[in-house]
Amino acid sequence: STGVGTAGAQEESGQAALQEQFRQEMARVRQNPAVREAMRIIEETDDRTIQDQIELTEIPAPPFNEDARAARYVEMLREVGVDSVWIDAEGNVLGLREGTIGEETLIFSGHLDTVFPEGTDVTVTQRGDTLFAPGIGDDGRGITTVLAVLRAMNRAGIRTEDDILFTGTVGEEGLGDLRGMKHLFGPDGPDADAFISVDGTSARRVTNAGLGSHRYRVTFEGPGGHSWGAFGLVNPHHALGAAIEDWVDAADAYTMDGPRTSYNVGRIGGGTSVNSIPFESWMEVDMRSHTVETLNGIDSLFQRAIRRAVDEQNELRREGEPLTVDVEMIGDRPSGLIAPETPLVQRGMAATMELGMEPALGRSSTDSNIPISMGIPAITIGGGGEGRGAHS
Repeated sequence: STGVGTAGAQEESGQAALQEQFRQEMARVRQNPAVREAMRIIEETDDRTIQDQIELTEIPAPPFNEDARAARYVEMLREVGVDSVWIDAEGNVLGLREGTIGEETLIFSGHLDTVFPEGTDVTVTQRGDTLFAPGIGDDGRGITTVLAVLRAMNRAGIRTEDDILFTGTVGEEGLGDLRGMKHLFGPDGPDADAFISVDGTSARRVTNAGLGSHRYRVTFEGPGGHSWGAFGLVNPHHALGAAIEDWVDAADAYTMDGPRTSYNVGRIGGGTSVNSIPFESWMEVDMRSHTVETLNGIDSLFQRAIRRAVDEQNELRREGEPLTVDVEMIGDRPSGLIAPETPLVQRGMAATMELGMEPALGRSSTDSNIPISMGIPAITIGGGGEGRGAHS
């Protein structure tokens, strides 16, 4: 099966040996007649899976506007067969397949949203055996894989002891800031015991580590005026430039050692003309790190740079109102690691190996960040096929 697109930036999270007990366990599972039948059904219904992938991809689902795709996903889960299905308060779609005991709950999920803005042409085209469209792999492949697994389990008569929630989440991409997952694992969520996300296509990747990030929109504000006639007023652009220089100098030294950490000023704006003192100057920044401690550390350097820039610009003020600043956090994704020896991670590796691939543990920013940061067993895997240019 094919699909152009992969999940976001990935990196190795360290390798671990597959324990023999889990290799043997997965070999036994693979030989179970019902599982063998389910695998046969997955191959037999591959054309249907591709059609589902195309249909869902062609329903626009830009950030904060996943409603149309969610409504269709509810219908598809109901058609395939679940005990109950609903949309929660945040917009996530949940289909419950009850277990024979039901003491614990696994969430098996893809994300409904795409990174692409409103108005993007999401028509799927095919050249040879390859499908092309924005979001066809990320995460059209994931949400379709969830349906395919449910269909195969139902037709093969596979019963599980635990409840499974077949789920499509919202808000995984960009400024969505994992809002769907924060709700699922918040006070009003279903109290899940484990989580598996299907994101993108890479079938050998088992993501067991979350890459944490903080994102901010910072706006410096002043009265604004003519560059000659009002000279001496505070200048928001000057403050922004000073803040960037201060932060970059400090962050460069900070990131030389310790856990991998990054920093980026991604967007800047403001001003009206070359001969006007701007009334505002803004920037959007992104910082990421393997650990909570180092992420908070580079964040502290950023906050210090902002304060210094405001103070310095106000010291230079000759007239008018002082410079002010608004620092708005627009993204907060926690980091964390589920130990490679954890049974869920081991089983993810064992299943990958049983399918003839060498598993690779990875670290990325995915829906799994939330449960991983809470110490709840969670992994992100791919839905199969090959994909490229996920956010292009």
